Amino acid sequence: MAAAVRAQQAGHHVTVLEAARQLGGRARAMPLTLPDGRSVTVDNGQHILIGAYSESLRLMRQVGVDADQALLRLPLALTFPDGSGLALPDWPAPWDAAAGILRARGWGWRDKLSLLRAATAWQLGGFECDDQLSVGTLCAGLTPTLRDGFIEPLCVSALNTPMAQASARVFLRVLRDAMFGVRGGSNLLLPRVDLGTLFPESAGRWLAARGAQVRLAARVAALHKVGAQWQLAMGEGEGPARAEGFDQVVLATSAPHAAQLLSDCAQTAQAPLAKDLRRWSETANALRHEAITTVYALALAETGARTVSNNAASLGAPTPLLRAPMLALRAGPGAPAQFVFDRDTISPSPTPTMQPTRLLAFVISASQGDRAALEAAVTAQAERQLGLRIQPLRTVTDKRATFACTPGLRRPPSGVAPGLIAVGDYVEGPYPATLEGAVLSAQAVDFAEGGRSAA
Repeated sequence: MAAAVRAQQAGHHVTVLEAARQLGGRARAMPLTLPDGRSVTVDNGQHILIGAYSESLRLMRQVGVDADQALLRLPLALTFPDGSGLALPDWPAPWDAAAGILRARGWGWRDKLSLLRAATAWQLGGFECDDQLSVGTLCAGLTPTLRDGFIEPLCVSALNTPMAQASARVFLRVLRDAMFGVRGGSNLLLPRVDLGTLFPESAGRWLAARGAQVRLAARVAALHKVGAQWQLAMGEGEGPARAEGFDQVVLATSAPHAAQLLSDCAQTAQAPLAKDLRRWSETANALRHEAITTVYALALAETGARTVSNNAASLGAPTPLLRAPMLALRAGPGAPAQFVFDRDTISPSPTPTMQPTRLLAFVISASQGDRAALEAAVTAQAERQLGLRIQPLRTVTDKRATFACTPGLRRPPSGVAPGLIAVGDYVEGPYPATLEGAVLSAQAVDFAEGGRSAA
């Protein structure tokens, strides 16, 4: 959708071909029925943004989304249920990071000085390092408390890759832009609305109002180069496939889907083009992917003493389930979730008379294991670490949620062939697999003025 908006601005006649029956791809909404029969809207995985996602925020505003209302903005906090961990004040960067480190609960002075020294060295080095370095090696000099309680959860949340296998170069880039860039760059932005409302549906309306075509249930079965145009073979709904020509085509699919389309196209393409298509497909297919699982669960009852903020209760709102809208969890054997979100605190009921949902979202990055095992482990983890009995309601696993952001990783370029462009969070770029990375890839496309483009 970002690419379609960009092409529309460049004066193209834009057609969006969406294989699903709703816009958004992997960032989409879905219904969830509570035990009392109420239906609520959740996402196909709990997402967060950060203040440094400047292009995503700009694009939301461009298509009419009030980002200040749609997102709950909070200073960065990677705190655990007992209150320990890092919490940044709302100060200008980098003083917020320095103050947060000095004030961190549960860290000794040795831990704090260790991180301050490392952060100073990274800053003096321009947040650059050898491309083959892992985050684990980069942070080997930090204390075990910092590596286990700060670097690992930060790394797995940003790169969806454990620090022992994660790229230190990409990690430093994220740190630079988030914690040492502009004021508010490290802020957590938690969606109050579903992801479909947050951008893709608004973008669809924005495009339609400007004459673009947005077609749902329109799957591209094949593409071929015919003269100066790209011919797309499409099947819409249950109808027969038909061919349609475009001056430029933007592949905004997952890496495996794009690679399969181009590999099939290469079988009938002329020699120079076929070579380019095969080379791109091989690079995309070489990417290793990591899964993310979100367990949506109902909080049934407390099992012991818990400490939560009294701010909501003092205002007459229901007492929150957690001490903060998002908490870090201590992950390890038998405890797979790294984070938990209190959905009622993030998206409160529109009227005081409505009953809270008591819905929690547990996020498991770099997820492994089957659904039943993960739900059982998260249930036990919630009781041990949160003092809550929970009932899993729905578990969503995206098996190819992100590419594994490893050292020296070679990612496919955006330019595939003349008139054929790939965009997405996996193409060459400065960030790991994030919403901002996907948007940046679309904004970087150099669309020729005018013409007919398909995304």
